[in-house]
Amino acid sequence: MKFAICQELYEGVAWAEQCRLIAEAGYGGIEVAPFSIAADLRSVSRGVFSRMREQAAEHGLEIIGLHWLLAKTSGFYLTSPDAAVRRATAEYLSFLADVCGQLGGDVMVFGSPQQRNLLPGVSREQAVEYAAEVFSAAAPAFAAAGVTLCLEPLTPKETDFINTCADAVQVIERVGHPAVMLHQDVKAMLGGETESIPVLIDRWRGLCRHFHVNDTNLLGPGMGAVDYHPILAALQSSGYSGWVSVEVFDYSPGAQFIAESSIRYMQQVLSEL
Repeated sequence: MKFAICQELYEGVAWAEQCRLIAEAGYGGIEVAPFSIAADLRSVSRGVFSRMREQAAEHGLEIIGLHWLLAKTSGFYLTSPDAAVRRATAEYLSFLADVCGQLGGDVMVFGSPQQRNLLPGVSREQAVEYAAEVFSAAAPAFAAAGVTLCLEPLTPKETDFINTCADAVQVIERVGHPAVMLHQDVKAMLGGETESIPVLIDRWRGLCRHFHVNDTNLLGPGMGAVDYHPILAALQSSGYSGWVSVEVFDYSPGAQFIAESSIRYMQQVLSEL
């Protein structure tokens, strides 16, 4: 099983130092939040991305991809009734796919709840059509960059659009392109689904291309009440071959403590399976 970590918890730490710390904790992959590089990546030279990739490799790390794709941006919205906004969103996602490829990554996680909530007058079915339109327009760019866009269900506390794997699959099937697939997240599944995580892993084994691990207390695996034995066992049984990436939202215990505690716990669970 391949372990990665989302690096925005190392806020304020230089990139090369982030890579050193993440590698020392035992990870093989690093997942990047675009806003941690710049508010608008279109203002960043290609050389910056090349150097980031080189520095990660110097520490034995792969940059596996991007997440929080539209966080801290403006002018983009997945389910906007304005065709021009949808077009701009597709163009920006296409640009991010190119950046992801330059960094060496092959996955982009679309969460961005504040850029997909249902706007006044937009029905859920209209939102499905708008989202499918945006992803369909960008799908050729995803494929050209060798990137898979993974659509992330989130809890009703975070968004009112795409709360379950089934919701996400409806959009994915509407797009009908192999570069648009499913993302699963432990905290999100616990807060938005009625079935167990092992059942959901098995049901969507053919569509899931990326997996985030965390706990409902917003910390990492092993730092809360969630038992990961059935979760990691289900991933193994499903034949999942992608990255298992730690994503936390409470940084207060300290980035390195979270990173080390999370991977140590998951390795312990694997040894007990």
